[in-house]
Amino acid sequence: MQQARDLGVDRLDAQILLSTALQRPRSWLLAHELDALPHEQASRFAAWLQRRAQGEPLAYLVGDKEFYGLTLRVSPDVLIPRPDTETLVDWALELIPAQPGFSVLDLGTGSGAIALALQHQRPQARITAVDASQAALAVAQTNASRLGLPVNFLHGSWFEPVAEARFGLIVSNPPYIAENDKHLDALGFEPKQALTSGLDGLDDLRLIIAQAPLHLQPGGWLVLEHGHDQAAGVAGLLEAHGFGQISTRFDLGGNPRCTGGKA
Repeated sequence: MQQARDLGVDRLDAQILLSTALQRPRSWLLAHELDALPHEQASRFAAWLQRRAQGEPLAYLVGDKEFYGLTLRVSPDVLIPRPDTETLVDWALELIPAQPGFSVLDLGTGSGAIALALQHQRPQARITAVDASQAALAVAQTNASRLGLPVNFLHGSWFEPVAEARFGLIVSNPPYIAENDKHLDALGFEPKQALTSGLDGLDDLRLIIAQAPLHLQPGGWLVLEHGHDQAAGVAGLLEAHGFGQISTRFDLGGNPRCTGGKA
């Protein structure tokens, strides 16, 4: 681990990279920490340490990320699922009834994290997930196949692929970062098209909120993730488009993270 220390790589990150390179659990490393590394694994580990030291996310290096109890494959074609997004899943699960056939639409599914978590927790529901990126959909479909979850994936921009269909619940974690936001530098390895949305970060949220009433069943809900400072703006947009019972949920850090309303 001296090489990791020299590069400034966190010890836990280094252990995860090494266990992945060796395809052994981290507990195994503790009992074999003095063993010499095979050449191939040593080379892979050294390359990963260099990339991690340069800021590449750990999830992209090891190729997976846990989300809502599921291990999901990830690649630079998709955003890395964040724990804060579990706030959206928690809320959506409260809104999905026990009876079979309830329809849910996930817009901008990326790795499939939200859709797959909902399908896993509510197998009786019919989940449809949309993304404009074919590469992202390939990642999501791989996850669904590996997990045995029957989410229906469609390619296209927002509501385009679902035509006249209506749903009992629409959820989305769309791009919501302003194009000139200073935090983008720290997200340079993730796909920019999945992060930014206009000068104020609200362009995609405006579009989704404006079009959602045409795709919701009477009494259906629209629940959206947004930035920590966007709750009031999203609530105002929901009110302007006729939504009621508008409320906001907070993430693990106490920040307003999701806002939704009833059609």
